[in-house]
Amino acid sequence: MHHPETWMQVTPEGLFCVPGGFHVDPARPVARAVITHGHSDHARPDHHRVLATPETLAIMRARMGEGRAGRVQQALAPGETVNHNGVTIRLVPAGHVLGSAQVVLEWKGSRVVVSGDYKRRPDPTCLPFEPVPCDAFVTEATFALPVFRHPPAAAEIARLLESVRLFPDRAHLVGVYALGKCQRVIRLLREAGWDRPIYLHGALVALSALYEQLGMPLGELRPVPVPEKRGGGGLLAGEIVLAPSGAEATPWVRRLAEPVVCAASGWMRVRQRAKAKGVELPLIISDHADWPELLQTAAEVQAPEIWVTHGREDALCHALAARGVRGRALHLLGRGEEDEGPEAELPGALQPQPAEAEAQRAGQPVERPDTQAQPRAGGANRQAAPE
Repeated sequence: MHHPETWMQVTPEGLFCVPGGFHVDPARPVARAVITHGHSDHARPDHHRVLATPETLAIMRARMGEGRAGRVQQALAPGETVNHNGVTIRLVPAGHVLGSAQVVLEWKGSRVVVSGDYKRRPDPTCLPFEPVPCDAFVTEATFALPVFRHPPAAAEIARLLESVRLFPDRAHLVGVYALGKCQRVIRLLREAGWDRPIYLHGALVALSALYEQLGMPLGELRPVPVPEKRGGGGLLAGEIVLAPSGAEATPWVRRLAEPVVCAASGWMRVRQRAKAKGVELPLIISDHADWPELLQTAAEVQAPEIWVTHGREDALCHALAARGVRGRALHLLGRGEEDEGPEAELPGALQPQPAEAEAQRAGQPVERPDTQAQPRAGGANRQAAPE
């Protein structure tokens, strides 16, 4: 059996399968790419050939345009296999967003699994993560610190609905990422019994419509209305509005009736981060594995080596070493730039335009988490209540 390091290597473009002649989630245009999911830090434009699940290809076409989502596109459904230059390629659900998949590669008796991003919690919008035993497991480490232990998402949605009940004269503005988090929050609300229309910022409309086209019903969705008079506002009291992170800091928010500013992210575990962004109601809803789940996954895949692409590599590698597993930080460039990094704002994301303009951010040190803030009556951008 060939050691994984002899046939899987890190290049300037990203993780490269040497015998197969292809990259997995490359950061630059390449001849052949296998893509785990549609977030822009994993799915880049202008590759020549792209292999991915049918849903990921559809998402890439919607975000990049048909001409930039791979000149030649090959769909591979979960569980199907293809063989390229002697390397067997199989896609297995990752539980991250619709269409997300782990890439299972086998060559001459050696198996490597590239997870992309993943979570272990139930998600009504995508297939659940499936652990695959392997010789090397390539993982993310977005929330790889012991302080990160995500609560049940249903409990966070219950907190949101309770706040709507307590503040019927205010709109509730929930910051979400356009791909995955938005649609998951909608489905969680539906499962919790919220059957009223959910209102969307224009930047969230296209991908939500695509989810429905791909067979994921979301119920009645409406665009946030424009006030009848210029400068008017006070709209949607008692309603739930979803928007990209950062929309609460733009003139657009003046349309809403004294909005309770919420944010759905694993980073809402960190109280100071919520306070800095003026979030009144932090909702800890993450599309990534938390600390116990990262360690659980490491145990389940039974890999003697775990390679870490991005996140808190040092903490995870240290914990793995204590369990007799060799951890290796790959330091891939461009990871964590979308979906659920510490910061997620670009002005371009706040207009109805392609999702290329969405969340880009730089990593910051993780502050000590504290108790969660609760909303209070008042203005649109109040800070969290004091302890």
